[in-house]
Amino acid sequence: MELQVTPSSDSFGAAVTGIDLRRELSPEQVAAIRKAWLQHQVLAFPGQSLTLEEFERFAATLGPYGQDPYFDSLPDHPHVAAVRRDADETTPIFAETWHSDWSFLPSPPSATLLCSAIIPPVGGDTLFADQYAAWEALPAGMKAELEKRKGIHSARRGYAPDGMYGERDEGRSMAIRYSEDAMATQLHPIVRRHPETGRDALFVSPGYTIGIDGMPEDEATDLLSELFAHQKRDPFVYRHRWSPDMLVMWDNRCVVHSATGGYDGYARLLHRITIA
Repeated sequence: MELQVTPSSDSFGAAVTGIDLRRELSPEQVAAIRKAWLQHQVLAFPGQSLTLEEFERFAATLGPYGQDPYFDSLPDHPHVAAVRRDADETTPIFAETWHSDWSFLPSPPSATLLCSAIIPPVGGDTLFADQYAAWEALPAGMKAELEKRKGIHSARRGYAPDGMYGERDEGRSMAIRYSEDAMATQLHPIVRRHPETGRDALFVSPGYTIGIDGMPEDEATDLLSELFAHQKRDPFVYRHRWSPDMLVMWDNRCVVHSATGGYDGYARLLHRITIA
């Protein structure tokens, strides 16, 4: 059976069938997956019952592994992290704030892959927002101003000792390690040109963008608040609904994402790999 790519009913995202990721893929199959990924930004592969070794092998076909600076990895699998929430857990939902993964790094990951292990019967959708479309929809005057600017990115809101997942975050099942290193900052252009597609994308998020270089704090806060509200508008959003044995991959260079809850009383477990 040939690889089939079925676009979602939203403005982007697609499901991929007709391929078994448990097997070693040919160069032609990898190229077809990469082409679909660059076109649709988020790909879902249903019906993929993968071992951790098979998950790692597929991820390695897409590029070198990325960094996960604030997660502990699984034993014997240094590049795999567990996105876990126990059934009786009452901590705030992990990653509920819109973000592009690890944008505070000098070279953020190009891709993130999640593979479902335990999926609750309700809730737990992941929201994705198309940042090509968000950029294109901005007024011309605002674009001209933003093209000259760089955002200040930092992990401090999440992973510093006083952050969301810091010293006061008790009872969480995920293996998160907070650090003073999270106070560091990194500059990235507010509009980033995708290195493979050549398209411009808005590159800010409330999760990690804390200011604008060279702009007074109050002005930057107002402008970023406007951009944060804009980038998650309904026309830009794809709501992904999980099923057991599903792998999802997305492009951090042109997509922001957010977790959702709604599954209190149920366990949820995904395995995660980033690509450099």
